[in-house]
Amino acid sequence: MVAAGSSAHTVPDRVAIVGAGMVGLATAWFLQERDIEVTVYDRDGVAAGASWGNAGWLTPGLATPLPEPAVLKYGVRAVLSPSSPVYVPPTASPRLLSFMTRFARNSTAGRWKTAMESLVPINRQALGAFDLLAKAGVEAETYEAKSFLAAYRTEAERSVLLEEIEHIHAAGQGIEFEAITGDDAREIEPSLSDEIGAAIRLHGQRFINPGEYVQLLADSIVARGGRILTGANVSDVVDEIRGVRIVTADGESTPYDAVVMATGAWLGDLARRFGVRTLVQAGRGYSFSVPIAHVPAGPVYFPAQRVACTPIGDRLRVAGMMEFRKPDAALDPRRIDAIVEAARPLLRDADLDARTFEWVGPRPCTPDGLPLIGATSSPRVFAAGGHGMWGITLGPVTGQLLAETITTGRRPSELAPFDPLR
Repeated sequence: MVAAGSSAHTVPDRVAIVGAGMVGLATAWFLQERDIEVTVYDRDGVAAGASWGNAGWLTPGLATPLPEPAVLKYGVRAVLSPSSPVYVPPTASPRLLSFMTRFARNSTAGRWKTAMESLVPINRQALGAFDLLAKAGVEAETYEAKSFLAAYRTEAERSVLLEEIEHIHAAGQGIEFEAITGDDAREIEPSLSDEIGAAIRLHGQRFINPGEYVQLLADSIVARGGRILTGANVSDVVDEIRGVRIVTADGESTPYDAVVMATGAWLGDLARRFGVRTLVQAGRGYSFSVPIAHVPAGPVYFPAQRVACTPIGDRLRVAGMMEFRKPDAALDPRRIDAIVEAARPLLRDADLDARTFEWVGPRPCTPDGLPLIGATSSPRVFAAGGHGMWGITLGPVTGQLLAETITTGRRPSELAPFDPLR
């Protein structure tokens, strides 16, 4: 069918989405809102990649480019240490070294500012997209962060985030906060230890149980007539004259009018042949859950240690690390140990030795810190990925804006900086 007001763009009737994480499923759901028939393919299952065990923060106020000047301060020796919050294995491949070189080039104040300004328009719409899902009957819940604390040992440590917030404001993005003492922070969150001497309290943020949320989003898609095929490894996307063809590893071949590649850290495997040259590298994050005497009322962040804590039910999820490695490499216990040792002195009455659900997931990172969202060299093939640490926060708004692009043929201004062919 032809889009309203357009004589050139044909609206697809059937769209395949490759990838059943937050980004892929949100795209499928918003396409359904526009009466498009959707089929989602995933080689493993719903939320099997980076969407399951992450911190689950909905924090558009903090959604900033990953390449930043602070990263360069670690130095070569630091990033080669297994206990470093940012870790690069000493046996890095030429591809990874190329990515890290480009990443370093983008870790300057000027490039960070440009990238931050690019994120502001989409960040502003992020929470609204979650509200649309809830209003339309998606039964997954978002939780208001009654408290959201960034905690530090000293005021000097805290100055780093205060300066970053100034830069965030300068880029046009609002975030409400207040600087408080360690005693004030402990009064709000008794789970903080006496080591905490200063903190920042953020307002207007939310959080979710990411695995549960993404599964309920998948359930909504199926309830509305969509198909989700798990254990379906897509080996090829064939661009044809009147559509595209999905080919799976078992030889099954199915035609569609359009396809969305939302395969996270594996995005380049399929997207490269469609002109997407930006490297997408797995920046792997680790997490586990522990019992704690006082479950916080919202997320607790230890920025100096790069450790993020989120209440999930009656336990605390503790997450951290940025490990640049192959996306499907085995979990490295040394990364878990490093998070434990970083968090142990800062949390009160958390049994960090009673860990469950130890997990590693591959965040899809780009060298410039900006996602890849939009049409590729084929008008029937679209990319949606490379969100780094912000795939959960920006997943629904990505799906909303990409669905608009696919069905109207017009790219919303918010997506202009994220051209997959840049």
